[in-house]
Amino acid sequence: MMNKRWFRRRLLVLLFTCFIIVFADFQLRTSSFVKVSLLQHPSSGARPSSAREDARSAALNSSGGISQHQDQSAGNPHIEGTLEKLQLRDIFIAVKTTGRFHKTRLALLLETWISRTKAHTFIFTDTEDDDLRSKGYNMVVTGCHSDHSQQALSCKMSAEYDGFMASDKRWFCHVDDDNYVNPVALLSLLSAFPQEGDIYVGKPSLDKPITAQELLERNQTREVQFWFATGGAGFCLSRRLAEKMIPWASGSRFEQTSSKIRLPDDCTVGFIIEKRLGISMVHCPLFHSHLENLLLVRQRSIPQQVTLSYGIFENKMNSIEIKGRFSKEEDPSRFKTVHCMLYPLTSWCP
Repeated sequence: MMNKRWFRRRLLVLLFTCFIIVFADFQLRTSSFVKVSLLQHPSSGARPSSAREDARSAALNSSGGISQHQDQSAGNPHIEGTLEKLQLRDIFIAVKTTGRFHKTRLALLLETWISRTKAHTFIFTDTEDDDLRSKGYNMVVTGCHSDHSQQALSCKMSAEYDGFMASDKRWFCHVDDDNYVNPVALLSLLSAFPQEGDIYVGKPSLDKPITAQELLERNQTREVQFWFATGGAGFCLSRRLAEKMIPWASGSRFEQTSSKIRLPDDCTVGFIIEKRLGISMVHCPLFHSHLENLLLVRQRSIPQQVTLSYGIFENKMNSIEIKGRFSKEEDPSRFKTVHCMLYPLTSWCP
């Protein structure tokens, strides 16, 4: 009797052990099958990440807050995977200036950031300068008026656009002669975008789209609204987008388009891109103009900023707050201080 009881117990233990082994094997097999099935046939709620999404995330992380304005005609978001590695030499940097600022504003840029980007920076001015030419700078005398009128500004922007289109560069970036350009940050930003995409990136000076009256035939007008990147902070265009602008921007057509909305050059660029082409501007907080409170730019974030500026704002000097060897009297724009922070081995840095 004892042997029978012992045998039954051993049999039950053996059967239970076999059941556990079979059950565990079944769980492992079905779990692997589910995982393979999800990879091969993802459900709508478990969509795999695409190159477009990965690059968009990278762009947002590198920019510190790029946002894309959307409208009904904008199509898909523009931030996608970068197809080719971008080099600084692939960027056409256009600096707009005028003769009376050659020895002041422009001289400061030549001493600082343009010294790092001389080969692919192009100076668009209204006055010949033998001294600049003798030093090998890329200078374009536009023949435009030297004032700050809509016509003069649009004339220079037209020259900048045509100069870029005649080059082999992949990106066009416009800045003014009161901007400091950080080449490393600029390259980092543009590298986050597709090199074959339709990209218009910059920073608006307004908190809402601008409203304009577009002139039509027979003296009729219509109201249009669009975003534009302020030229005072700088902006960039991809070559593919620039090529699409040709019907409204090439040669004398840029000035003609500008006259139709009776707004200056940077507004005209936004009008062509958003209203004629239906492509949305990418808003990026890394561009800065003297029209904003530059004291809000923190010193630790300066290496990530694409452009900086300075000027008179609300009757006071408006520049970034940064500690350095140069006093505010010696360096009111703070550009020399910024340059020495970014490039401390520069010969004239303290």
